Amino acid sequence: DKNIVVLDIIKVLKTIHTVFPALDVQTVGGAETIVEIHYQKKQLSAVLFVGVWLLLFIGSCLAIMNFHEDVSMREVHIALYEIITGERNEYPYLLQIPYSIGLGLGMIVFFNHIFKKRLNEEPSPLEVEMFNYQLDLDHYVAMHENEETMKDLHDR
Repeated sequence: DKNIVVLDIIKVLKTIHTVFPALDVQTVGGAETIVEIHYQKKQLSAVLFVGVWLLLFIGSCLAIMNFHEDVSMREVHIALYEIITGERNEYPYLLQIPYSIGLGLGMIVFFNHIFKKRLNEEPSPLEVEMFNYQLDLDHYVAMHENEETMKDLHDR
């Protein structure tokens, strides 16, 4: 999609020397530089946003409910309630409501965000993974572009 361009230092030096032949240039750093081109983004439609949000919300709710059903969370809450109070209750809301609130609060603490507000200055696990992914992507693009450049040189 032409949003990433790899500039090789040799091409940059050749271009500089065609314009300024007497110029002495010394390079510092790597042999390639990755330039990311940002195009103007289209406006997001409200219908698409709401549709995707609903899809993700319902999907995550189903995933959590299916996980709780797989591990028999209701039976665990019933057993815990019986252990604590001494009487059996088929609907131990006294445990289920705080558990549900804690589940949501735990996600907020784990992802370190409440909407766009950060809880503290350390990055969330998702931000760390995105950073590592970007580093891997940059490394791959630089290596892949270098292989293409080497093929072009050998083909000449």
